[in-house]
Amino acid sequence: MKIEKLILAALLSAACLTLAACSNNTTKASDATLGIHSLRQIVAQNNKTARTLMWQANTKSAFTIEYREKNAQTKNVTAKEISFKEANGNYIQYEGRLTNLKPGASYEYRITSKNEKGAWHELKTDDGKNFTALIFPDSQSSDYSGWTQLVRAAQKRNPKASFYINMGDLVDNGQDAKQWKAWFESVEPFSDKIPLAPIIGNHEAYSLDWKACLPVAYTHLFSTPTNGLPEKYPNQFYSFDYGNVHFTVIDTNFWDEVKDFQPQLADDQLAWLEKDLANAKAKWKIVLQHRDIIMYGFSPASGRPQRETYFNRYGKLLMPIYEKYQVDAVLSAHLHTYRRRLPFLNFEPNDKGITYILTGVAGNVRYPKLWCTDYKWDAALAPQPETANYMTMQAGENEITFHAFLEDGKEFDSVTIKK
Repeated sequence: MKIEKLILAALLSAACLTLAACSNNTTKASDATLGIHSLRQIVAQNNKTARTLMWQANTKSAFTIEYREKNAQTKNVTAKEISFKEANGNYIQYEGRLTNLKPGASYEYRITSKNEKGAWHELKTDDGKNFTALIFPDSQSSDYSGWTQLVRAAQKRNPKASFYINMGDLVDNGQDAKQWKAWFESVEPFSDKIPLAPIIGNHEAYSLDWKACLPVAYTHLFSTPTNGLPEKYPNQFYSFDYGNVHFTVIDTNFWDEVKDFQPQLADDQLAWLEKDLANAKAKWKIVLQHRDIIMYGFSPASGRPQRETYFNRYGKLLMPIYEKYQVDAVLSAHLHTYRRRLPFLNFEPNDKGITYILTGVAGNVRYPKLWCTDYKWDAALAPQPETANYMTMQAGENEITFHAFLEDGKEFDSVTIKK
């Protein structure tokens, strides 16, 4: 009799556990089960106290962000749907902005919907001290496998990087949803943990038939800070602070791709730029822009007619503004070649001038024999013929150091700016 009672009790206990498990759908902790992907953090204006989270979903739902300091009480933010369609893409997308965070704190967050809960992800706020940032030049590719290998290896070599930068031309064609899918998959192992500071490139403003167009996909995929930005230019240019550095990100498509769609972009952005730089309170000022300040002459090996290297119209317009507001460094991309110049002041080399770095190329679209390699004011260039590269920026209290690396992690250039 005792044995029968024990067996009956065991069966009842198992049944109760099964019923509890079936009725408790909140135990699921998988983003795949939740039906979300491309989860990413985007820099906020003040990364000590705020952060933007974005993701895409397989189907529409009422999503909530749960977040907390580790082992502390959970708070909730209702996500906003920001879905859109463009060309061959139908993007079901959401975002949520976390505010009133504690500086220098470790948080964890997860996405929830109804009774389903995703996995926990890490989030660390800016502590206002020294930091390292990863910098990637154009990731534009015909096949994103090489870019995927480079960006993931770079992050593994720099696991404590606070955020990462992509210098424009993230994709080869801004309307191609397949390329955006490949780009997001490449950064997926860490995009949920460290924020991105994106820069718009000219290839973000091309249609599927390679005509100039508004960068609709880019400006919907990345919700950047709105600090003082005119509402008619959402997510095209912005600024943010990290540590003791103020970063100003500008859109250099104003004379080319979008001039017919946004004829006032140059004037409106320059007015914003001067105000932004004038009001910056951080010790250091760095500008991030896709197009460069110089147009190089062609290499004899290119087979093209020879020409002199010269400061282009972007350089002539922007360099005096940067000098006026005492910018410390300007990073650019676009030409798919790495060049660090001698510091410039008034269009001449000067030790008291601004450091300009053309950051190179990270995708497989390369021009190894196109540009001349004997420009007299280049202080350093990548090993020839050029392959993919990336950079790091180490920001301290009194100095900033930029390092440049080949795809295998071998360093080939560095420069330190002191103040």
